[in-house]
Amino acid sequence: MKKILLVLTIFIAVSACKVNPFTGKKTLNMYPNSSIFPTAFAQYDQFLTENKTITGTTDAKMIASVGQRIASAAERWLTANGYPGYLQDYKWEYNLVDDNTVNAWCMPGGKIVFYTGILPICQGETGVAVVMGHEVAHALADHGAQRMSAGQLQQIGAVAGNVLIKDDKTKGMFNQAYGVGSQVGVMLPFSRGHETEADRIGLQIMAIAGYNPDEAAELWKRMKANSGGQAQPEFMSTHPSNDTRINNLTAWAPMAREEAKKFGVTTFK
Repeated sequence: MKKILLVLTIFIAVSACKVNPFTGKKTLNMYPNSSIFPTAFAQYDQFLTENKTITGTTDAKMIASVGQRIASAAERWLTANGYPGYLQDYKWEYNLVDDNTVNAWCMPGGKIVFYTGILPICQGETGVAVVMGHEVAHALADHGAQRMSAGQLQQIGAVAGNVLIKDDKTKGMFNQAYGVGSQVGVMLPFSRGHETEADRIGLQIMAIAGYNPDEAAELWKRMKANSGGQAQPEFMSTHPSNDTRINNLTAWAPMAREEAKKFGVTTFK
């Protein structure tokens, strides 16, 4: 049984790799698009039936327009860098939902929601492009599937430990230590890494779409002000701190401008 669990874990980790086109790195992904996209699309449709979607307004039209520009920029980059057809299974959709929550999110396959609560912080189209670029980047990099894959391996590790350890007291200590250790030491850093990656990819894509990448750091300064300084320590959070994001985005903005130049984009909104 021990050997079976070990072999199974190694097989999954080795065979379930996919290259991230934006970083060139192999990523853990046990869920192909054909498996995860239909489920994500159905969940998205269900969410829309249970929440108040705003349509036909200036803001709703802006969300859709910015989303289309960002997705088109992503496709231009992918095609130019040897990944034509990468987005063929994606079904982009952008909806504005009446909710005061300061948030936006994207499901696998390109299903995006903006809450009205984030619009005052965006302060217009370029701010929306910052958030949209970040959310589109999550979809492009398969972050949803990667999180599910990591969760699956976390469960396999817990099962393996309980099979290998026979003493009940030791098993209890293992479960407690494994739960905290795998969450703080593995899962939370994994999630923060995704957020940082989405920030960087999103900045690049928004610049190619013609939006000023310098505005990304400014948006996160407003997000920081809106939080009133109330935030968990970074090591306990799924997201980098506001200051970390501001510093990163400030440092990356010139590189995003240079990437946009490759596509003939030299002026920005």
